[in-house]
Amino acid sequence: MTRHHFPGILAMAAIVFASNILVQFLFGNWLTWGAFTYPLAFLVTDLMNRLYGAPAARRVVFAGFIVGILCSLIGTQIVGDFGPLVTLRIALGSGIAFLTAQLLDVAVFDRLRGGAWWRAPLASTLIGSSVDTTLFFTIAFSGALTWLEPLNDVSWAAEAMPLLGLGPMAPLWVSLAVADWGVKLGLALLALIPFRLIVLKALGEKSTA
Repeated sequence: MTRHHFPGILAMAAIVFASNILVQFLFGNWLTWGAFTYPLAFLVTDLMNRLYGAPAARRVVFAGFIVGILCSLIGTQIVGDFGPLVTLRIALGSGIAFLTAQLLDVAVFDRLRGGAWWRAPLASTLIGSSVDTTLFFTIAFSGALTWLEPLNDVSWAAEAMPLLGLGPMAPLWVSLAVADWGVKLGLALLALIPFRLIVLKALGEKSTA
């Protein structure tokens, strides 16, 4: 690990920490504020991958994973009106989804790094985000996995209602997942702008160093 890795590690830690706090606050009916900060983790991973390679990106991912675990442990000890702020299923879903999706992002990016500049970050983020959303919401809220934490009542998430308030009937957690996924896809496209600018600036500084 070199000093060049520390900005990425600090950025990832800050994003994970902020997202764990902001996920507790609603934005409209289907989203939390954390949905807008968490996708930035993919931007950090992709930048580290492009500038310093896959091993550096994986180090940043593991740093974010450790911060996420610490946040979850703290959250399980803080009791709100409806019980602990972080339940076992949410902690498991968050940790498994983050580590799986981020490492998948690193692998896909590394495979595509030789193509057009936008292909690797876009494809890796879209695939990683899709896996992240699927794993987290299924583990945290699906009725099929109540055995993970029998005493945690997530029946509210199984309440049937129109998808995103408009479409066919589906469990509430599916609407939450679709909304979260949509935000991630939109931010994946927007993130191409800072990705390109930061990479060009960093490579320019390397060439003049």
